Amino acid sequence: MPNLAESALFDRLPDSLRALAQRGEVKRFRKHQRLIEEGTFGDTLYIILAGRLRASSADDRGREIVYGIYGPGEYLGEMSLDGGPRSASVVAQEAAVCAVITRHTLQEHIAAHPAFAFELLERVIHRARLATQSARSMALLDVYGRVARLLESLAAPQPDGSGLIAEHLTHAEIASRVGCSREMISRLMKDLERGGYVTNAADGARIVARLPDRW
Repeated sequence: MPNLAESALFDRLPDSLRALAQRGEVKRFRKHQRLIEEGTFGDTLYIILAGRLRASSADDRGREIVYGIYGPGEYLGEMSLDGGPRSASVVAQEAAVCAVITRHTLQEHIAAHPAFAFELLERVIHRARLATQSARSMALLDVYGRVARLLESLAAPQPDGSGLIAEHLTHAEIASRVGCSREMISRLMKDLERGGYVTNAADGARIVARLPDRW
């Protein structure tokens, strides 16, 4: 039975996801703690109640590509529910709380709530589309194009016409998302600031002018 603090976290979830999360085991994870190791086998789904998780892959030399940062109301681990190996590693970007759901529990939930199967399928399709777009960007866009696309996707429209990027990303984190060096990102971001396209403030970076198509 969840305590009052945990119950408040459940209340923030959409109804369909809350019903599933309440079937799981609530677990807390420290910042930088690894939840999933790429290539291993597992049958658990992690529904995020608080905090943020980072999904990524790395090669033998430690070079990392980040697939995404996920927060409350999202879930990770569904790609291994087919019995195959984990397709990415997942680490707590910050201290996090998750409802951990086993495959058996998920099957019971779908049997009781068949419509959730379509929600799960829609989520898998959405992530497959994002993966396709990412692969297309890597193949067809230069580094600046990939950076511009990332910044624009993260920017929330503001009343003054600017776009607020509330997620405080380091240059190294941006580099890992677009597949280039931190030094190159530092040069690009400095150029965008000098050109009057991007500014930095306490609440995050802002896109204050339409980013050029090419740089």
